Amino acid sequence: MNIVIIGNGISGITCARNIRKLDAMAGITVISEETAYFFSRTALMYIYMGHMKFEHTKPYEDWFWKKNRINLIKACVKKLNSRDKILHFENGNSIRYDKLIIATGSNPKTFGWPGENLEGVQGLYSIQDLERMERNTKNISSAVIIGGGLIGVEMAEMLHSRGIPVKMLVRENSYWRNILPEQESKLIGKHISGHGIELLFNTDVKEILSSDQKRVSGVLTKVNEKFECQFIGITIGVKPNIGFLESDEIETDLGILVNDYFETSIPDVYAAGDCAQFRKPKSGHPPLEQLWYTGKMQAETLAKTICGQKSAYNRGIWFNSAKFFDLEYQTYGMVPAEINRQQKSFYWEHPSGRHAFRANYSLVDERILGFNFIGIRFRQLTAEEWIREGQTINFVIQNLKKGWFDPEFTKAFYNDIAKAFFKNTEITTD
Repeated sequence: MNIVIIGNGISGITCARNIRKLDAMAGITVISEETAYFFSRTALMYIYMGHMKFEHTKPYEDWFWKKNRINLIKACVKKLNSRDKILHFENGNSIRYDKLIIATGSNPKTFGWPGENLEGVQGLYSIQDLERMERNTKNISSAVIIGGGLIGVEMAEMLHSRGIPVKMLVRENSYWRNILPEQESKLIGKHISGHGIELLFNTDVKEILSSDQKRVSGVLTKVNEKFECQFIGITIGVKPNIGFLESDEIETDLGILVNDYFETSIPDVYAAGDCAQFRKPKSGHPPLEQLWYTGKMQAETLAKTICGQKSAYNRGIWFNSAKFFDLEYQTYGMVPAEINRQQKSFYWEHPSGRHAFRANYSLVDERILGFNFIGIRFRQLTAEEWIREGQTINFVIQNLKKGWFDPEFTKAFYNDIAKAFFKNTEITTD
């Protein structure tokens, strides 16, 4: 069996590695135009900041691939011919497959603003984007980030590390408000501002400006406010990288349409990771799961199906984590930006503004639905177990210590949280 995988990100490489574990005889070829070898995309910012070199971001030595008989091809796929099971490359070469896995990831979104193709305007997703950012930010005196979110704050931190003043233009009235409840949004916004980033809310872009029609010189908002800069980072989200499929019959929407087994509309063609879109997503689950850990989980599941152990995908309890400069954030289960009428929510915040906790629970039976932790480390398995078992909010608050794993000699807040929840009721969680 000749298996070809397009994409050497976390989904493509996890698929390749797990297929090899399950099938010692399969032919496996991984194709990527980005890099010759797999690297950790989440580490890109640390290369720019000087904390790492590119070679430090590769989880496996270069000899690993030959030893495990995983063939690597550095090439750009131009077109898929699924009828004849052939991939055509930009360089004129082609390759045949028995089974094809598309794991091409995402590209930064654009909005169609005048001037967004100017030199010095870019997103951040690939190693090539990082190289462009290195060139585009040399000898500049100011920068603007359009959009909030995780990539936006990473870009801001990267620029800040080099002493470049940064403005972040955000459409919402507070940071990441479409994801976070109001209190968490404001807390993180204050933290980002406290690191010298100028956050400008309720700000829509009208046009990206240039003084010579070549390089960016500023940005104009819809209220005709002008901000001069020599670099603009566009971080308004990502979109599936599926442009090479336009001439094929495979069914797509925002991404490549798949079922719970990652099967597409074409036999022997599968898709996983950022580029895959579920035809029938489960209730409360998004059709596109564009996270590192879900890309890994999807690939592990798909590898079983490819090797004859047909397996349906089950993401389980929702989880995500992030870091805003030095402030850590974890979320488990369902904590929507706006709490609905069937839910109640308890929020606690430390006076320092560096630690917060939220428990979201059912109004009817008080079973726990989800958590947010900011500046607090909590065990994922404990949080997921409580959500899965439907433990009550009272049980959770009284047993917070079980999931606590902040470093030794740091302040533990589980008693403070319990006292705030029960108010005048004395409780000991030791």
